[in-house]
Amino acid sequence: MRIPRFLMRHEVSIEPYLGDTSKGPTYGPAVPVRCFLDAATRMVRSPAGEQVTSSSTVYADPGTVTPTGSRVTLPDGHVTTVIWCKDRNGGGLPTPDHVEIALE
Repeated sequence: MRIPRFLMRHEVSIEPYLGDTSKGPTYGPAVPVRCFLDAATRMVRSPAGEQVTSSSTVYADPGTVTPTGSRVTLPDGHVTTVIWCKDRNGGGLPTPDHVEIALE
């Protein structure tokens, strides 16, 4: 089961992080992603174990590819970076499977 379509009220643009070069970080082409955007500030742990502030959380369909460090453009035009991305799979339980993306 997925998050119902009528709840996916927002669209963000995700540029997947590809790595660093001598000129700085590189990103793939922007991909529009239909999602639910929760613009609430909260504390999360980064992949390095540091406690950091997340300004927003995106809930998207399973299979959404969003590596840590990817660039995300929000509906209001604000550009932010992915702190972490987690697959939320109910394992067959009647809960909506989705990808949770914490943004700086």
